[in-house]
Amino acid sequence: MERKIYNPIQKDQVTFLKTAADTNGEYTLVEVELAHGGGVGLHYHKTYSEKFDCLEGEVQVQLGKTVHNLKAGESATAGQNINHLFRNRSGKPCKFFVELRPASRGFEQSLQIGYGLAKDGLCRPNGFPKDKLALAWLFDISESNLPGWMSIFEFMLRKQAKKARIKGIDRDLTERYVKF
Repeated sequence: MERKIYNPIQKDQVTFLKTAADTNGEYTLVEVELAHGGGVGLHYHKTYSEKFDCLEGEVQVQLGKTVHNLKAGESATAGQNINHLFRNRSGKPCKFFVELRPASRGFEQSLQIGYGLAKDGLCRPNGFPKDKLALAWLFDISESNLPGWMSIFEFMLRKQAKKARIKGIDRDLTERYVKF
């Protein structure tokens, strides 16, 4: 089974090469094809590290306050609790691997669901789900955290994620969009 997902809003594609199930929880490995202008804002993870290996083009990775412009063959790793982001500002598409250690099933599911919602027209132009409870739950299962002053919003997001579980939104989204 091909494990590719496409986000029509961000115009990027993710191919799941190794999932938590494939590696017995050791790591998750995805290949990302990122359009110019795409990326993910500043965040961090408490439970896994995220390694970026550039395959084609140029991907910008910020670790803490340091920005790395990775070209083919170069890599950078955001360890646990390190603020990071990635983006493509090169003017053309880029391709890179992202490896999470240990694996994160929540990360894998959040991508499948988020891209599925985008495909079905259920996201705003910024790529965020229109349903605030779905957004909060996806943030929660991806094990993402907001740095600095933005962390004041985490309490509300976690509370909304709990509400999403109580209402069964988690089950509905998982049944509808998680295919592997």
